[in-house]
Amino acid sequence: MALPARQQVKYWGIAAAVFLLALWGLGNVILPFLVGGAVAYFLDPVADRLERMGMSRAAATAFISLVALMIFIIAALLVIPSLIRQLVQLVNAAPTIVGELQGFLTTKFPSIMDNESVLRDTLQGIGETIKARGGELASGILSSALGFLNFIIFLIVVPVVAFYLLLDWDRMVAKVDSWLPLDHAPAVRRLAREVDKVLAGFVRGQVSVCIILGTFYSVSLMLAGLEFGLIVGAIAGLITFIPYVGALVGGALAIGLGLFQFWGEWVQIGAIAAIFAAGQFIEGNILTPKLVGGSVGLHPVWLLFALSAFGTLFGFVGMLAAVPVAAALGVLARFAVSQYLDSRLYKGISWRSEGEE
Repeated sequence: MALPARQQVKYWGIAAAVFLLALWGLGNVILPFLVGGAVAYFLDPVADRLERMGMSRAAATAFISLVALMIFIIAALLVIPSLIRQLVQLVNAAPTIVGELQGFLTTKFPSIMDNESVLRDTLQGIGETIKARGGELASGILSSALGFLNFIIFLIVVPVVAFYLLLDWDRMVAKVDSWLPLDHAPAVRRLAREVDKVLAGFVRGQVSVCIILGTFYSVSLMLAGLEFGLIVGAIAGLITFIPYVGALVGGALAIGLGLFQFWGEWVQIGAIAAIFAAGQFIEGNILTPKLVGGSVGLHPVWLLFALSAFGTLFGFVGMLAAVPVAAALGVLARFAVSQYLDSRLYKGISWRSEGEE
């Protein structure tokens, strides 16, 4: 006989409280393990495909690890230093860019840009604020990350954790499945499959879309000659998971910088705009249908709320846990609604009487 609903709620509530307390108290300790687990989850389908091609699980894991190591070395030597350098240059160039904009507006619209103009003072303040605060933010992120994560240990622990989790992923899933309460195992399995479907659509699918689009934007903008093309493309790719926002923010930033750099060269500016139009076409017609598919994903508003809430409560480790937790809560909410719609509380006695007739 199954446990009463009140006792089930109590036990699951205790489990949730223990999880949140561990997240709050052991954030620094469990961060490498969360990142390693996320990497293993992301790469598990690749390992499964290599197994179907005839490789053993150990050989597939070793092959994936070698490829990932090569990609990391290339990124650490070439991409990351260039990103940091362009970010610093963009922050330092902000007052000059704002000054050029101010001069343009003064020439074209002198009536709104006089010495006592609010717009003029605002533009000057924006430029100086970006330079002062932007530099502090960039250096602060790097220094705090290095100190907070103990970067060297982080780089060692994450690959090791990811390797062993990827190697034993299927066995771990089977073992956890054997521990499910027998009365509720079918329902828990169904909910777990739905959570996995959402995470697969977002983590594996949407992250892949972000990486591919970020690479496309960065390479294309650099080939188009945009001075800050690498960092603009990276920003656009990073926020692509929010529909249209990545293209709008990245496009506005790229076109604005293009107007500053290529003023009068309208073909060059048009090429920059065409890059983002092409990126939107590729995303909507090729990448998203192929990589994300039609599965139920995480609503952008719900995802942003989860990231903000968990980031505020638990710091950086909370932001990493926010995506799977948001996916699980979304699935549980839909399950609860379906149970409610099928309950007597929703249908009432009159509906039951009519159905029996």
